[in-house]
Amino acid sequence: MGSSNPGRHISPILVACEKLGIRIVDTRHEATAVFAADAVARLSGTVGVAAVTAGPGLTNTVTAVKNAQMAESPLLLMGGAAGTLLQGRGALQDIDQMSLFKPLCKFCASIRTVREIVPTVRKALAIAQSGTPGPVFIEFPIDTLYPFHLVSKEFGVKNPPKGLMGKIVSWYLNNHLMNLFAGAWETRDATPLPVDIPQATDDQVQKCIELVSRAKKPVILLGSQATLPPTPADDIRKALEALGIPCFLGGMSRGMLGKDSPIHIRQNRRDALKDADLVLLAGTVCDFRLSYGRVLNRRSKIIAVNRDKTQLLKNSDMFWKPTIAIQGDAGSFLMQLSKGLKGHRCPEEWPQSLKAGDVTKENTNRAKADEKTDRHLNPLKVLHRVDELMAEDSIIVADGGDFVGSAAYIMRPRGPMRWLDPGAFGTLGVGGGFALGAKLCRPDSEVWIVYGDGSLGYSVAEFDTFTRHKTPIIAVVGNDACWSQISREQVPILGSNVACGLAFTDYHTVADGYGGKGYLVGREDEDKLSDIIREAQRESQEGKAILLNVLIGKTNFREGSISV
Repeated sequence: MGSSNPGRHISPILVACEKLGIRIVDTRHEATAVFAADAVARLSGTVGVAAVTAGPGLTNTVTAVKNAQMAESPLLLMGGAAGTLLQGRGALQDIDQMSLFKPLCKFCASIRTVREIVPTVRKALAIAQSGTPGPVFIEFPIDTLYPFHLVSKEFGVKNPPKGLMGKIVSWYLNNHLMNLFAGAWETRDATPLPVDIPQATDDQVQKCIELVSRAKKPVILLGSQATLPPTPADDIRKALEALGIPCFLGGMSRGMLGKDSPIHIRQNRRDALKDADLVLLAGTVCDFRLSYGRVLNRRSKIIAVNRDKTQLLKNSDMFWKPTIAIQGDAGSFLMQLSKGLKGHRCPEEWPQSLKAGDVTKENTNRAKADEKTDRHLNPLKVLHRVDELMAEDSIIVADGGDFVGSAAYIMRPRGPMRWLDPGAFGTLGVGGGFALGAKLCRPDSEVWIVYGDGSLGYSVAEFDTFTRHKTPIIAVVGNDACWSQISREQVPILGSNVACGLAFTDYHTVADGYGGKGYLVGREDEDKLSDIIREAQRESQEGKAILLNVLIGKTNFREGSISV
């Protein structure tokens, strides 16, 4: 399965995939194709693949590829290019694509002969998954993809120079053509190359076992890296439950412990870190999300585990210092730690006290959902209702600012790998692609997109893709006619709402126009909200892509949240 936007530069790749029975899913925008490949990589544990045409087709993917780099998603981007002899000579859509992608990718290659294709792809796939996963890029000049007879015809010189110069030109072109296809039909080894994953040493694990066994108030901060292969997410869940240590989950690790685990703490993280005597950063990075490490108690023992050395030690020279820093796989480390601490559990009064505070805060937040807003529906009530009614196998895709920020506090993924957000780059526009990739990987699961009305604009055209490829999803749009995440700070600080205003647009009619089913949901529908959600679920099961255009009012729920 691969995602793509068509273009003559890559048509042979798409047609060959079709002949081999590889499903091609074409999208309305190249960025969506890469976002879909990103989601496939996260959910399948393999490499996601996207193919786009040359020039503007590739430049349209830059943000999505950077997002994959920062989210540590292994994906292969295949891009078309001008012919090998025409690059740099003003050919259609010809630019220096390699310079664009080298800063974004772990590996970049430009195919120069047909015989290079298989070994280059083989190498790229291994690099994408090794160490810290990430995107790789291969450029395919058009003459390395089309059949020999067509390429040789294109190489024929029209009105060649006469005399010696003509002979030299003809000789050069023929020689180049022969080299281009030399060995092209020889069988090549396509078996996957081994993937190198860094691991903690036995000595490092033993030192951590000793630290954890002495801790009275330990806390685990789990990041997306903990969900990476080779360790199954369910095995990690069992290891965490055996340890009994309170866990805060972020990124792809949301849902790792289910929705009602006694050791999963969702609220009051800053206070818990202040009181903790040991903090385990399992794939979690001390960036803006942890105030660059300033929220960590300097008296705490800190164990940091990360595949990437730079991320492992980020800001450790300023605001925090690890007691033990391990460049290794977080999931495998947790398995080793649990095995070494078999029979030992965290003192129960510690997670119980954190859970009590968690419940109190959640109840306080829940009460805010019953407050009336100045107009339209309370967004918190909408999110609570969706959370209560969504299926147990649901996957949640988060694409937005203020509305999605509220959803992160309210919605509870039911299991591992059931929450997809952009990650550290905070990219708007991931919704359509992530949902597409999720539905393709888990066709029997409900896939929900939680959209802000601003972020919806980036991928609403993909409702056409959902319809054409029979990938029914359910989108909930929090429509407050505003870029609220920005307005929330801009107005009190700078005194103006300039460029933050949107309109209460009829997004539901856009979904209808693309063959989906749209609903307009306002305050007059408050008593029917559950019925509308259930109807949307039924329509989705029957094959319709659904968009709930929910008109929402303002709350103070996220006052003080950051947008930079």
